[in-house]
Amino acid sequence: MNWGSLEVHRRQERNRALRISLALFAGFLIVTEQVLTKSYLYRLDHKIKAIKHHTFKGLPSHILLALDDLGLRSVTATCLLVTAVIIGYRFKSWRPINLSIAALLLLNGVVGVSKLIFGRTKPRLQLDLLHDGGLSYPSGHAANALLTWGMLAYLIYRYSQKAPFKGLRLDWLVGLITTLVCIVSLIRNTHWFSDLLGGVLLGGSILVFLIAADRAWPSDRQPT
Repeated sequence: MNWGSLEVHRRQERNRALRISLALFAGFLIVTEQVLTKSYLYRLDHKIKAIKHHTFKGLPSHILLALDDLGLRSVTATCLLVTAVIIGYRFKSWRPINLSIAALLLLNGVVGVSKLIFGRTKPRLQLDLLHDGGLSYPSGHAANALLTWGMLAYLIYRYSQKAPFKGLRLDWLVGLITTLVCIVSLIRNTHWFSDLLGGVLLGGSILVFLIAADRAWPSDRQPT
């Protein structure tokens, strides 16, 4: 592929990623509107909440907690940063580390600020109140699972050039982890369904935006 064709390809990738990022953010705004106006998703939250929640003990409880930890920031951030440092050292580039730090900063900034703005209470309190000091919406666990594991998968895909990892795609694994984290949150009654949906959409929007930025300003040490 010649230089002109490569530039066109990168521009197309960037524009497609930006459109997807905007679409995901628009989805987050729609979910937010549903929560604020107590529309369909709000009513669905309470229908799901009304389902009897089984209390798990012993080994099943430990398994659920372990799966829930896949969305825990301290766990995911450690895995992402260690992977980014290894890849950065291998390619003599700060780009993987910079992307990882940007992902974590945006996660804490955008999702964290959103939680403070909406202040939604958790379902375990048997109350669904907004602007009441809660930190339920959007779900940080859901956003974190998709954004952090998604960034890790992207770095592996972009920089894996040798067998057996050449061009390794881990999209399916990121989707599986995110789904498991959301299901466990519903089982443990720690989040409303709309919290999780909003978190996934917001985390996905940030992830795709960072991918678009990475493709817009390629590094000379980065595989094409």
